[in-house]
Amino acid sequence: MRWRITMSEIQEKDNFWIYVAGLVLAVLVTVVLIKSSEHEKYESSAKAIAEDASNSAYRK
Repeated sequence: MRWRITMSEIQEKDNFWIYVAGLVLAVLVTVVLIKSSEHEKYESSAKAIAEDASNSAYRK
């Protein structure tokens, strides 16, 4: 039995890795965007606490 691989099968394999790379890139971008927005949220809280310590949940 001879096995033949056509060009469309080879092209499909190439597309698979492009899809995987695109998915990984999309996940990385999503994680970076979420981390960035969380950093900004905590930064504004830190400013409010610095202005008035009574804003903190950790009172001394």
